[in-house]
Amino acid sequence: MAERSSFAATQDPAQASASGSPRDHGGNLAAAIAQYGGSREDWIDLSTGINPAPYPLPPLLAEDWTALPDQDAQQALTDAARRFWQVPDSAEILAAPGASALIARLPVLRPARSVQITTPTYNEHAAAFDNCGWQVLEVGPTDAQVVVHPNNPDGRLWLPEELKAPFCIIDESFCDICPERSLINRAAQPGTVVLKSFGKFWGLAGLRLGFAIGDPELIAGLRAAMGPWAVSGPALRVGTHALNDKNWAEATRLELADGASRLDQLMQHAGAQTVGGTDLFRLYDVEDARAWQERLARAHIWSRIFPYSTRFLRLGLPPADRWSQLETALT
Repeated sequence: MAERSSFAATQDPAQASASGSPRDHGGNLAAAIAQYGGSREDWIDLSTGINPAPYPLPPLLAEDWTALPDQDAQQALTDAARRFWQVPDSAEILAAPGASALIARLPVLRPARSVQITTPTYNEHAAAFDNCGWQVLEVGPTDAQVVVHPNNPDGRLWLPEELKAPFCIIDESFCDICPERSLINRAAQPGTVVLKSFGKFWGLAGLRLGFAIGDPELIAGLRAAMGPWAVSGPALRVGTHALNDKNWAEATRLELADGASRLDQLMQHAGAQTVGGTDLFRLYDVEDARAWQERLARAHIWSRIFPYSTRFLRLGLPPADRWSQLETALT
């Protein structure tokens, strides 16, 4: 996985502050189709970092849909999460309807003061803190700190000594590709919350399943805010099944690494420079990012560009049977 070494030199100096950046996201394929034509089946959406080969869904029972989720099912998911992520015994785990739901609620767990969110990064964190009255800053010292590890879009991996605030949020939504680099051992420290997502590595964004892991006091506050039955019956069953399937996870990491290497070779041959990313998405420096996006869109391939840079282009991995579409568009 690419480190951050070559990233800083390619940043746009006119980049907006964390709190002032537009809340743009990948996805929204419908808008691309409206502008460039074609049907949804014609398109490959590479604008997100979602695994194109998602975890195969296990059989669901009728009661998963018709009954309120019971405590046994919730405990089974929590136990599977503790084993899979090797969560410290003293840290608490809360399952939620997606990491985004947790991100929106985290700022209210402490009095609104100052928070360090180094950009560029996933912009929902800054928006959530800003909406709750916090002062969002690029550098510390501050009362809170948010890091995305590995970072989106550059793949930066944070070091433990860089996390210094008394209230620390570590967003590991993409860290299942590199579990050896996880900072989950810090979840036992006071004032710390580690976030996990099922929408990226597992490829199940529509399942809406995420986890907050950390300081029992903070997790208790999130639990009260979420209320009972926050996670659906189908999500409980699928999540438990997936987290118990270590063989799938290990094989998937190898497949994603191969895909990322293949994508880099294609893009570099087409004139792009790899400047960062993870095995789920790659970040490229190109002369004119918007022109590249339009070129790919004419071939019904949707990519991601950013409001703070005219040169950054981010691509996810194509499905196994759609690589030829990308290869043709780049030649």
